[in-house]
Amino acid sequence: MNYIFDFDGTLVDSMPYWAGAHIQALEAANIPIPEGFVNTITPLGNLGASKYTISLGLSASLDEYLTALNERLYREYTTRVPLKSHVRETLLKLRECGHKLYVLTASPHFYLDDCLKGLGIYDLFDKVYSIEDFGMVKSDTAIYLAIAERIGSCVRDCVFVDDNEIAVSTSKAAGMYAVGVYDETSSDRKESITAIADVYAVTFAELPIF
Repeated sequence: MNYIFDFDGTLVDSMPYWAGAHIQALEAANIPIPEGFVNTITPLGNLGASKYTISLGLSASLDEYLTALNERLYREYTTRVPLKSHVRETLLKLRECGHKLYVLTASPHFYLDDCLKGLGIYDLFDKVYSIEDFGMVKSDTAIYLAIAERIGSCVRDCVFVDDNEIAVSTSKAAGMYAVGVYDETSSDRKESITAIADVYAVTFAELPIF
């Protein structure tokens, strides 16, 4: 079986840093935070989330915003972002059972890879993918078909693990076995994610191992 993991809010406790950077930019400009803001921007990646955030009324250009954002995120992802509970042990157990492990995230490689290396789990994955490798977003079923093809699998032999409702729903619609995991930033969506997912896990210790 192929296990494909989201990164932010799934493997690492990073959502307060990633989403928080966009929220703080809006708050500094006295722009109201739209309802469901975090759930909306999570599948979009840095570029898409930045474009959306700016569209709410920020005066910065996209280049200015991205430069400041990326400098801040690299620093925080490589010095402050921790693993979520039971992640390392569960990944090791999955590998011991012969499963292949992958990452598919909206985060860019320039801090994604260094974060995973700093946390000592980069080498546990057969391949680490960002949406920038596909030119698609995680709210598009095509990206799940594309990653299955790239790893030489059919979608029904893939388990996709994510904390975001949109990604869980879309991966399941593409034909993958969808596992929702708890994150504090999406706790208000727990019931709806549970209703969509094949399995909902509060921690990685509850992740299904086939």
